[in-house]
Amino acid sequence: MPGERDHSTEDPRMHRTARRLIPILAISPIAAAGVLAAAPAGATPSARPRPIVHDAADTKSEQREVKDFWTPAKMAAAKPLDLVRSRGGRTTTTPGGIQGSGTAKRADGIQGSGGAVKRAGIQGSGRAGGIQGSGANRAGAAPGAPTAPPPPVTASPTPTASASSSTAGAPALAARSSGAPWTAGGAIVKTEGRVFFTYQGRSASCSGTAVTSANKSVVITAGHCVKLGGAFHTNWVFVPGYSSGSRPYGTWVATNLLTTQQWNASEDMNYDVAAAVVAPVDGRRLTDVVGGQGIAFNQARGRQMYAFGYPAASPYDGSKLIYCGGRPFDDFLVSTDQGLTCDQTGGASGGGWFAGFDESTGAGTLNSVNSFKYNFAPYWMFGPYFGPEAQAVYTTAQNENLT
Repeated sequence: MPGERDHSTEDPRMHRTARRLIPILAISPIAAAGVLAAAPAGATPSARPRPIVHDAADTKSEQREVKDFWTPAKMAAAKPLDLVRSRGGRTTTTPGGIQGSGTAKRADGIQGSGGAVKRAGIQGSGRAGGIQGSGANRAGAAPGAPTAPPPPVTASPTPTASASSSTAGAPALAARSSGAPWTAGGAIVKTEGRVFFTYQGRSASCSGTAVTSANKSVVITAGHCVKLGGAFHTNWVFVPGYSSGSRPYGTWVATNLLTTQQWNASEDMNYDVAAAVVAPVDGRRLTDVVGGQGIAFNQARGRQMYAFGYPAASPYDGSKLIYCGGRPFDDFLVSTDQGLTCDQTGGASGGGWFAGFDESTGAGTLNSVNSFKYNFAPYWMFGPYFGPEAQAVYTTAQNENLT
């Protein structure tokens, strides 16, 4: 394995935010017709954000080992973790369900001591990301701010050749919902999926979304669904269309994991975004099999959204796709995220938020992901704004070579 190459800088101001926020972990639209350009017009190369790239299972033998690792029993046993953070700043982990004294519980079942926010998954430690996983990390120069607001950029969804875009006869679902099973079918039931990985020796899950991309192999999820507490997760796989233990479209092993420099350095909740590049299965690439949803960046706020995920903490069990719908609002407390009324719990982290979602086809444009909840407002879910940093993660991921 090559050595670590992490040249990002650390901003101490990010630590204050990380200490007040708790990530939601438990760990999920159609393929490559319109793929985004590499950079917004008017942005100079020096101003372009450069994400962190971590080599995961990047050899055939490693990919076989990871796929063999995830037996049905291990997937069934995967659960949200409890991350307990003491008043003195020390972070420890315990098996899911055990609380520390005076803790703030996250939406994914992970808890933090004295924290103000709970996420649908694992709590951030507030530490700089200096400890690396077994693979190598690559980073460019520290991100800079463009002199002008970047223009909106959108890549359109494209169905698979064999996919039917009609959901005629399916029951109409409410555009406003705080949480309900998705029963209308369409592209979303193939492109959204569960993510499984090992976090500090324990099996955990999140959600993720297959998106249109140049290499037809990109999954978008939350930053804490690829890295937490200074180390990247291992044994990372995506299971599109997961349903009650069934893997109808296979198990896709990550070759590379990517996240923003801000999440990598200090687990800054405003940049809790990540991508995975997955290896082909039986010679076919991900979006050739399941399709890929559209994706957009630098969009107007406050648009109607549908949020999807596989919540695995009570009252949910991770067996089915759940959705919320409504018009988001800006977080008025400590983040720059958008909020949505949504009761999804741990395991929903990384699930996609879609603008322009069409219930009749199940296709839309990914524009955020499930990220965190405040412990005093469990009826709200928050997701990061997809700006230049998220765009850079996506652009780099779709240009990664497959192994």
